[in-house]
Amino acid sequence: MPKLRRAVAWFVDFALVVALASALAVLTFHRISALVTDVPELATRGGLDLLTSRGDMLDASQDLGLSLWNKSVLYVEQAFGLLVLTVFLYQWACLALAGRTVGKALVGLRVSPRLGRRAVRRAAVTTTADVAVYAVACVLLVEGQVVLSVLVWAVAVGLFLLNALPVLFTGRRSLADRVAGTAVSSVGFSRPVATPLVRTS
Repeated sequence: MPKLRRAVAWFVDFALVVALASALAVLTFHRISALVTDVPELATRGGLDLLTSRGDMLDASQDLGLSLWNKSVLYVEQAFGLLVLTVFLYQWACLALAGRTVGKALVGLRVSPRLGRRAVRRAAVTTTADVAVYAVACVLLVEGQVVLSVLVWAVAVGLFLLNALPVLFTGRRSLADRVAGTAVSSVGFSRPVATPLVRTS
């Protein structure tokens, strides 16, 4: 069933995204932990803040805490940015070089016609629908923009469904297919031609 095969292909590709996101989450956690546990640097920075605050210890501690928080948020934003960039490069490279992602290759699907420049458009739409808008929503949440984050999450879900649901209907072309002018089809396997046996006397 083509629909089932496309669903399996998507799950395989998304599993790779989840694996990458998990690795980036661990890396970001370690970066933030190192930032907080670097006692000599914190002591030096805190001492400088105290000296320049004219004895206002409360203001100095607030500045130090705000600085640590801003750096932590920056690390999270960098992780999400790297995730989006890597997913786009994965989609683009696979489509441009092989005409299919790892997931599609495993289930015998290919994107046609030959992509060329279309690979960029298809990769951009797929990355936006699957990862990028969700990443923006998460960054907004970390920055404390709760209402805006919820609105962007709603847009992300709508865009994902707009890209995925058309696959279930006639034509089976996703939003990414329509924007790039492509279609997903099964890979044809040529059957070997039987050669007649020649009898020798």
